Amino acid sequence: MPRDKRRAVNPGSDASQLFLLTRHSSLVTLTMPFFFWFFAIMMLVFGLAVIINRNPVASALSLVVSFLGLAALFITLGAFFIGIIQVLVYAGAVMVLFLFIIMLLDLRAEERRRTNFVAFTGGLLVALIFFLQVYLVIGHVRGADSPFPSMPVPRPDDVHRVGLLLFGSYNLPFQIIGVLLLVATVGVIVLSKRELR
Repeated sequence: MPRDKRRAVNPGSDASQLFLLTRHSSLVTLTMPFFFWFFAIMMLVFGLAVIINRNPVASALSLVVSFLGLAALFITLGAFFIGIIQVLVYAGAVMVLFLFIIMLLDLRAEERRRTNFVAFTGGLLVALIFFLQVYLVIGHVRGADSPFPSMPVPRPDDVHRVGLLLFGSYNLPFQIIGVLLLVATVGVIVLSKRELR
């Protein structure tokens, strides 16, 4: 069927498609700030739970949820590659190492310790001074009140470019880091076997 005849049969198809696209884009612009603030609050709450929890396993699991919230924040900002790397590297590999170290700890000895109120008060005071300093610095920055410019459209070859850069220009540091991680893993296994004996 020719194109002009199809338009004659269904004259409102272009208008309906334009309406659906406009509605979809408005729905996306309304939901993206909601998801951004939801994942930001979730990340802060579970980051606070990392500090508050006395059990190291609960702290590590709270850190995993905080990492997942940070990955979701990257995805809502359009940085899909960084979000996936955040899940794979931090929420995956680094947390496995954390849990392996926690397994080597004496959890009962950690739970018997009482809270040192002097250290708690000092840490709270340092945190308040830090947040006050950040607030004052952001208040004196000229561009802090102006909105950020719109992000460019992400290119589809982002992963390809990162892979070429990583295995081309930075191949030797990448291999050295792999060898160091292997040596650290072997050392942890040897130390844990000595503790078991």
